[in-house]
Amino acid sequence: MASENNQMDDAHERINLVGLSCDDLVRLLTDAGQAAFRARQLYEWIYRKGAVTFDEMTSLSKDLRTWLSENFTLEFPGIAEIRAGAADDSRKFLFRLHDHRVVESVLMQEKNWQTLCVSSQVGCAVDCKFCMTGFGGFRRQMTTGEIVSQFLLARRINDGVAPRNMVFMGMGEPMLNLDNVIPAIQLLTDHSGMDVAPRRITVSTSGIVPGIDRLGEADLGVNLAISLNGSNDEFRSKIMPINKRYPISELLDACRRFPLRNRRRIMFEYVMLAGENDSVENALELAKLLEGIPCKINLIPWNPDPQLPFRRPSEETIRRFQQELLDRWFTVSVRYSKGVDIGAACGQLAGHWKDQQRTEAVAE
Repeated sequence: MASENNQMDDAHERINLVGLSCDDLVRLLTDAGQAAFRARQLYEWIYRKGAVTFDEMTSLSKDLRTWLSENFTLEFPGIAEIRAGAADDSRKFLFRLHDHRVVESVLMQEKNWQTLCVSSQVGCAVDCKFCMTGFGGFRRQMTTGEIVSQFLLARRINDGVAPRNMVFMGMGEPMLNLDNVIPAIQLLTDHSGMDVAPRRITVSTSGIVPGIDRLGEADLGVNLAISLNGSNDEFRSKIMPINKRYPISELLDACRRFPLRNRRRIMFEYVMLAGENDSVENALELAKLLEGIPCKINLIPWNPDPQLPFRRPSEETIRRFQQELLDRWFTVSVRYSKGVDIGAACGQLAGHWKDQQRTEAVAE
């Protein structure tokens, strides 16, 4: 055990290359006397070919691979659990980070493509009352390497098939970790690496106004989604405390400032909670709020969890709410949650997994 711990300590003293840009790798290797083209080969192996060990990089000489392993490391999260959905082919990954904390990603099967939902923080400080992630509190920011590793490992698990779309809608608030989210997006969209089209990436926020402005200024070409979930400040503040700091009017002003590429629209997500925010009056309020903003509305019927005090609306209620918005010329879809049978709502699997680990520890 002691030797194993020493190996782990040694690994953490070496620089982890996962999460570094091509320019970063060029600087590292040329400073050490290596040729710049070797750094570009290394970059391609990590991000395009998906190598997780130096030994897999067969176009590099054995001596170079030995030198790399002695001086650097490729540190990826471990896989704590994978759950496969019986109903819709969704898969949920529970990743264990180097400090033994866990985060979630969900690979969702669409018509002829897949969408990967990724996390950006370990836990969350925003404390939305309908989200399991906030129950565990905020632990720390995810690094750039940890964020992009979710894509790299999902692609590897998926037999090398990359998800077409990516959504930052997993655990955490992306706008509170832009120091790592922005570099991660730059890596994801680099043509010589993972090559995800910017228009296929969506960053969702609970409404962090300065973050929306900063993401817009970065001009990454990605989409913006707003987790709105309420048609007035009183109710939204009740289920989303962040609304007290950035009320709806300020949030929508930031949305109007956000730079949209040709024919792009902002996505407004609206989790429907039975008897709380699903009335015709709520639909009319929502329509008035969003008037004039190029947008799409995504209605999300509540994904049940026994630990939270909410109910799912009836199909009749959902359709009536949708029709009120359609009648006012909004583009409105109903997103039925993927992976209901595998705990695919944010924080569900991580919370249940940690509960299970505590139960097993007590039993031992």
